[in-house]
Amino acid sequence: MMPKKTPMRMCVGCREMKPKRELLRVVRSPEGEIAIDFTGKKSGRGAYVCRDEACLDRAAKQRQLERALENPVGEEVIALLRRQIKYGPRLVKRDE
Repeated sequence: MMPKKTPMRMCVGCREMKPKRELLRVVRSPEGEIAIDFTGKKSGRGAYVCRDEACLDRAAKQRQLERALENPVGEEVIALLRRQIKYGPRLVKRDE
């Protein structure tokens, strides 16, 4: 039996292909709401960013998240991503 392929996604900050599990997914829902997708299964347009503050800074400064999601990304979403990177999923409030 062949081994399963690991899904790869591109980080919008550094533009490197990495395994999907190593990246954070930001999603724009069909209603236009921007949120972090902790499960990786929410419906909507998604963009991926590394779990690295430098990548997040680059993506925010160059508006790569906004381009990928085709929607403005608020500062509160960027702040939530920063907390997610710094502290992990335990301390980030989920709205699911």
